[in-house]
Amino acid sequence: MKKTVATILVEHLRKFGVQYSFGIPGKAVVPLILEMEKQDIPFLLARHESGAGFMASGYAFKNNTLGVAIGTSGPGGTNLLTSAGQALAFHQPVLFITGHPSMKETGKAMGQDSSYFGTDLVKMFESVTLFSTRVERAELFEMYFRHALEKALVGRKGPVHLSIPADILREEIEEFSLDLPHDYKYISSELDRAVNLIEQAKSPLLFVGKGAHLSECYEEIKDLSLKYNIPIITTPGGKGSIRSDHPTYLGPFGLGGTEEASHYLQLGVDLLIVVGTKLSDMTLAGFTSDYYPEQVIQFDIEPTFVGKSIPIPTLPVIGDAKENLKQILIRGTQNREITSFTHGFDTQILEPSSDRYISAVDAVKVLRNELPNDTMVFGDDGSHSFYAIRHFTILEEGTFLFDDVFGTMGNAIGYSIGAKLANPNQTVVCLSGDGCTLMHGTEISTAVCHSIPVIFVIFNNGRLDMVDKGMRYNIGRSTGTVYEAPVDIQLFAQALGADSYKCQTLVEIQEAIAIGLQNSGPTVIEIMVDPEEIPPTLKRG
Repeated sequence: MKKTVATILVEHLRKFGVQYSFGIPGKAVVPLILEMEKQDIPFLLARHESGAGFMASGYAFKNNTLGVAIGTSGPGGTNLLTSAGQALAFHQPVLFITGHPSMKETGKAMGQDSSYFGTDLVKMFESVTLFSTRVERAELFEMYFRHALEKALVGRKGPVHLSIPADILREEIEEFSLDLPHDYKYISSELDRAVNLIEQAKSPLLFVGKGAHLSECYEEIKDLSLKYNIPIITTPGGKGSIRSDHPTYLGPFGLGGTEEASHYLQLGVDLLIVVGTKLSDMTLAGFTSDYYPEQVIQFDIEPTFVGKSIPIPTLPVIGDAKENLKQILIRGTQNREITSFTHGFDTQILEPSSDRYISAVDAVKVLRNELPNDTMVFGDDGSHSFYAIRHFTILEEGTFLFDDVFGTMGNAIGYSIGAKLANPNQTVVCLSGDGCTLMHGTEISTAVCHSIPVIFVIFNNGRLDMVDKGMRYNIGRSTGTVYEAPVDIQLFAQALGADSYKCQTLVEIQEAIAIGLQNSGPTVIEIMVDPEEIPPTLKRG
């Protein structure tokens, strides 16, 4: 039986459990959007294509399936590029679909041409996805779609891109049926060597990154730590992979890091066990040659960055971290006496130093006190999240997500919306700043229109704080970092239709959160934080 390409594509998305798509319509993708309406996959109208990509990524993260983001040809596609780059850094399996006016008319002058005669979106997406191609004939769709699914969901997961011209979407082909590809959990051939190194180590240390969230190896990390009495530190992106009160946890290292983590490295580590991190400059901020261990074991899904950041002998353990750690635990025989390490998470809230501003540190602590233990927090890129990395205690693993690699300002706004749609019963909080909100804050309107009850907590200090303080610290002054007319977030959110509050005291934060937890739509909580407070981000040169 023959069906249109658009019909077959949407039938597969329904089969794969995709319940929402995100995007902005345009002539080239109208056949696809109409088919989604016909098959009852709601198309959520974003306010910017990047916002749609962020929402699709948050949805994929919490729904454990594909996210789908749609943009029309030309600028619709170019606007998706940033969110594709963010999805690549987060290893989120998002299918980015862009249009093209007409394959049959390609080569003629066409508006919003996405081929090599105009804006070649396939080439543009190649560097921010794992697979990017144009379906130039309808009979190619099955094979290209299959390749896209395999690249998105097997091994190193991540975004993929299909450019499908409007006339191809409408063309009929023989129907076919694909299943989601099986993700093989590759086991490393170096496990025996790894076990030997761990059991011989006198002063080992676990360094856990964002990959722990992707493989969900929370229990395995705890078990390895307890079996061999190995203390744990986390990268900024690894925040949330271990409970803050775990007896061997020393806190985060790098930007937002604790003194306890740095002190333990100063004492001397002979084996550094790295799990799920590229060891970027954000992660290694403050990591000097004095901290170098004698040996590294690096667990990663693929070898690109293994052994590149710390110039010492490194044993690569390539494959799924969860499965490889399970094997380490099975093969290992030694058990060490458990030592409880002291971490430096201070929950004491100080008295405000000003009647106009709140300490960002204290604001983070109030958030923790007032939010449910299992609240999912998405940290946006800025000093606000590094305050949380340092001071927001984790009470359940997997409840904090932050990217310390690509670092798109405003990404958490869309991520939190998509995640809430995927898991409506979990409290979802977006922790953002005024700079991030000025970039992608209009997506709050999307949450309003679809009654998505995300709590948006926005620290406002009238500047791009992390850059401002970094410039002042490193060169003695800052420029281009302060808003001459700071945005009024409360009024901005009201204009978008959200329930919004401006907080200048800790009690006002408590009251606003209590209301937000009961609201059936989004709540925006603007917190006026001290513009002169120094964030824990100055270790980065």
